[in-house]
Amino acid sequence: MRLTLRARLALWAALATGVAVLLVAAGLYWSVNGFLRQAQEQRVGSVLGAVQGRVEALLRPRPDDDLLGPLLGPQPVSISQSDLERIADDVDRRGVELRVIAPQGGRLIAVGTPNFPSGVPADLTPGLRDSGTHLILVRPLRPQVALQVAVDARSLREAREAFIRALTALVPLALLLSLLVGWVVAGRLLRPVRALEGAAHAIGEGGDLRRPLPGAGEGDELARLALTLQQSFARLADARDREQGFLRAAAHDLRSPLAALTARVEGTLARDRDAERYRADLREIGTDITRLSTLANHLLLLARDPAAVQRTPVPLRDLAADAVDRARELDPLADVDLDGAEAVTVPGDRVLLGQAIWNLTTNAVRHAPGATVLVQVRAEPGGAAVTVQDDGPGVDAAALARLGEAFYRPDASRTADASGGGGHGLGLALARHVAGLHGGTLDIASAPGAGFRVTLHLPG
Repeated sequence: MRLTLRARLALWAALATGVAVLLVAAGLYWSVNGFLRQAQEQRVGSVLGAVQGRVEALLRPRPDDDLLGPLLGPQPVSISQSDLERIADDVDRRGVELRVIAPQGGRLIAVGTPNFPSGVPADLTPGLRDSGTHLILVRPLRPQVALQVAVDARSLREAREAFIRALTALVPLALLLSLLVGWVVAGRLLRPVRALEGAAHAIGEGGDLRRPLPGAGEGDELARLALTLQQSFARLADARDREQGFLRAAAHDLRSPLAALTARVEGTLARDRDAERYRADLREIGTDITRLSTLANHLLLLARDPAAVQRTPVPLRDLAADAVDRARELDPLADVDLDGAEAVTVPGDRVLLGQAIWNLTTNAVRHAPGATVLVQVRAEPGGAAVTVQDDGPGVDAAALARLGEAFYRPDASRTADASGGGGHGLGLALARHVAGLHGGTLDIASAPGAGFRVTLHLPG
């Protein structure tokens, strides 16, 4: 079962707290243990300094021993348990035990206080060691004679055990507390997320993509996330509106030629006609079919996947020359010229670029009848440009602002369509779309009575 985000946040908070507690506890244990150990070692050293002189005084030979020593050899050490008890009592420190290791009768004997810890070897080397219950400090006094000082270290062990018991009790409590706090804090932090989830669900159910999302703004990360989602939904709403408008316009423009085609077919089949009339009717039907084919082709090009756009060297002057020739065939009376002295090549899709240039050229020929149309191809910094310009009547600012939208046509253009002149309002839209697919732009300039100029800029 996958845990909720709130549960995961609470568990991570508990884990982080547990790790922090363990690290702090380890540091405290190391520090406190070291401090106590150092204090015990200092205590042993101070005890040794207090008793060593007195023990050495008891072991100091008598004057006659100094005279006979060379003759008699090493003399046995004479020190009693009561002497050591008296010295330990004079130190006035609890838990201090003494023992002297000395030769006696050819072997080592140990004389110590009654409570000196058992099990401590007599032949310990000089230095400090821990027996578990006592700290033992061994100091040599003379050859084969050593003083052993034992200080009770059970307080150090008890401190360690108490610390471990406290840690064993506190760590689970800290984990439980951090888990509870993490659960509450995560719930408060995720409250905007739940509100955002509810709003998104309501938008999905109602379809109102422009509905404001709660908490959207420039505040924290969640506010910026809500703002980003709100802006994304708004863009989706705009795209949906454009798509619906596109589909309505496409259905309207498809319905007109289909209705005309159906009427012509039904009228042709309604009664017998001579061969010439049948040919005329078929030519009209062919014109309607051509318009439908052109419209379908433009729709397919507009819907083309950007990933499918080819990137091969495309000679723009050849495409422009082909468009000019086709425009002259379309209207033998049209005054269409080409201005392209040098060959200009750009990377792109030959089919799309050819269709775009053809649309710009035929748009000028169709909507500026009798005007002079000039198609220019030129290189420019960073790429190339194709400009189609006519000296026709131009368009006003209101129409200019909407040119390039799919299926938009000024009133004059729609009047031409009604008379069979052509156009579905897709020519400039397709050219703009092709420019965008190639990383370029489409610039349109016009004014009433000042002609019409459109320039396709393409990167090199």
